[in-house]
Amino acid sequence: MSRMLIRGALIVGAIAVAACGRSDIDDSGSAQPAEASLASVLERNPGHARLEAMIESTGLTEALAATGPYTLFAPPDDALATAGGDADMTDDALKAQAAQLLRAHIVPGALTRADIAAAVDRAGGEGAKMRTMADAVLTFTRDGERLVVRGPDGPAVALSGDEALARNGVIQPVSGLLLAPSTAPGAG
Repeated sequence: MSRMLIRGALIVGAIAVAACGRSDIDDSGSAQPAEASLASVLERNPGHARLEAMIESTGLTEALAATGPYTLFAPPDDALATAGGDADMTDDALKAQAAQLLRAHIVPGALTRADIAAAVDRAGGEGAKMRTMADAVLTFTRDGERLVVRGPDGPAVALSGDEALARNGVIQPVSGLLLAPSTAPGAG
C-alpha cells in the first residue's frame, strides 16, 4: 500500500513540475512562457506593431498585463492604418478614440478557437454573441470551416492566423477591423 502512495505522489509531483515549465506556441512558432501577459505576448507576435503602439499610447498596456482574463481580437497593422485615415492613432489628441477602438476588439474572458467554435455550434443560425469592453456586441458565425466575427456595424472578418495564449487571456488574430471604416475613430 505504501508503494502505491509513493508512486502516486511521484506522478503528481512530475505533473506539477511539468506544469511549471509549460509553454505555448505563438504565431511565429516560438514558445511563449505561460506566465507571459497579453501585453508581453503581443510584443513578440509579428504584424501587430501598430496595435502594440496604440495599446501603449492609450495606457491599455497595464490593463492587458493585469489579471484579466481577456480575449484580444487583434487586427493586422494594415487594417489599423486604414482606420485612422491620415491620422496617427497614437497621437495624444486621438487617445480617447484609439482606446474606444481597442476596447471594441477586447472581450472579457479567455476564449480559445475551440471555445468560440463550440459557442457558435450551440447558438445555431443566429450566431454566438459576445459583449466587448466598449459595450458593443460581436456576433460569431461560420463561413464553411472558417470562424467569422462581425461587429455591430462592421464587416465580417475571419479569425486568422494562430491564437496566442497568455497567462491572462488569448490573442485571436482577425483579418480586419470589427468596426466599419466610417465609424472607426479618426475616419471620415
